[in-house]
Amino acid sequence: MERVEEFVDDRQKSWCIHCTRWLAELDTTEDHVPTKGLLVKPRPHHLPVVTICRDCNNGFSRDEQYAVTVLSCILAGSTEPEKQRNASAARALAKSVALRTMIDRSKQEYQTTGGETRIVWRPDIDRIKRVVLKNARGHAYFEYGEPMMVAPTDVWVQPFENMTETERMEFEHPDDVGDLSVWPEVGSRMMTRIASGLGVEEAGLDMEGDWVIVQEDTYRYSVSQSGGGLRVRSVLWEYLATEVQWED
Repeated sequence: MERVEEFVDDRQKSWCIHCTRWLAELDTTEDHVPTKGLLVKPRPHHLPVVTICRDCNNGFSRDEQYAVTVLSCILAGSTEPEKQRNASAARALAKSVALRTMIDRSKQEYQTTGGETRIVWRPDIDRIKRVVLKNARGHAYFEYGEPMMVAPTDVWVQPFENMTETERMEFEHPDDVGDLSVWPEVGSRMMTRIASGLGVEEAGLDMEGDWVIVQEDTYRYSVSQSGGGLRVRSVLWEYLATEVQWED
């Protein structure tokens, strides 16, 4: 990824975006957004990072490990470590029998009328949503300089295969950034991205249309404003679509 500088109000950087406490009074750390485990090695340079408190960073680690691993298992159709395309998931499954057993229990096999064996997964959606929200807060903060410290109005996740063609089209083409109905704050990274691409048709820094490409076919996200609200969408492994919405 390209390094994109920002020049937003430093006062917006005073709090942990997750627990809302003053960072000056806390032990802090740099947190990668998205979660590094979602990416494939070699990871891109200049990954987005935000400063948060160490307690929050540690508090998300188990849910992040679960989300990365269960998504890898779903795409592999198996919980066997050697069948995972994601190295973090393979290590987690090989190391933790409990985690592998937990994910195995979310897998159900059934026979179709044609005699084929199909697999249905029922993962812990709440844990996945916590990781999605964690990353969405980071994307909003990194791109717009906006600490979204209130609860969102909605957190939504859906595999692409469960969406209609119309739903997929509407998801892929957010209307707020594409037509520039609301410009990001001057000095924010998203403003720099858009301006570097001359606005509408041409892509900006690390952008394809409305999407910031962190790693091709692995992770991309979009941050847009409408009135006083803010929306963050992401796509994990070109499989899982997510959206987090904050209303004014």
